[in-house]
Amino acid sequence: MSFYSEFASCYETIFPFREEVYLFLREHATPAGCTVLDAGCGPGHYCRRFQQEGFRPTGIDLDREMIAAAAATSPAVTFQAMDIAELATLKQSFRLIYSIGNVVAHLSPDRFSAFPGQVYAALEPGGCWIFQTVNWDYLLQLTQYRFPVKTVGNGSLSFHRRYLDISAEQATFEVELMADEREIFNEQATLYPLTADGYLRRHEAAGFHLAGIYGGFDKTAFSREQNSGLVMVFTKQ
Repeated sequence: MSFYSEFASCYETIFPFREEVYLFLREHATPAGCTVLDAGCGPGHYCRRFQQEGFRPTGIDLDREMIAAAAATSPAVTFQAMDIAELATLKQSFRLIYSIGNVVAHLSPDRFSAFPGQVYAALEPGGCWIFQTVNWDYLLQLTQYRFPVKTVGNGSLSFHRRYLDISAEQATFEVELMADEREIFNEQATLYPLTADGYLRRHEAAGFHLAGIYGGFDKTAFSREQNSGLVMVFTKQ
């Protein structure tokens, strides 16, 4: 059973569409009506909005049930179940490619080494690549980190996320859904930390130009020492 099938009933509440995120992405989607790729699209929130505003979005995600749910709610959008590290197989070019929600941190060093080059090849000249991760510069000072608990409805459901055994090589990402102290599910995944400078070096080696670095989609300044996110914007010259 997939993550989505177990979590579907409260997914929209825990991870809702955020207008702030969409407006940031759309600002970099030029010209109007251009091609857009969401790498790790989940249930397709942002693809749907792009399509409604006249863009030509494609969404890819590894979870087949997530893709099925996205296709059911947004039949006019192209969705495909696939690994983002294999986006070269799409054999299509895009004006904007983005990946939000720390998706790229799931790629091991070996798999990530070729990924920026694949993104670069899939971008049109003048195109833009945006990705969001947690601030690993901050988290690598710790051995574990717990996110604030998110509750659903009247509070009987609670969603827990934590990073365990954080090191420069990897970290264990654990998610847990509880209902009145009863565990509904618990899953773990391995994440592979990279500092902001590490991401920058790998993207510059692929030919990218850094166009912006932020602590969030509200364009706050990125600080290595503060507990925030990392949003990097790259362009293909």
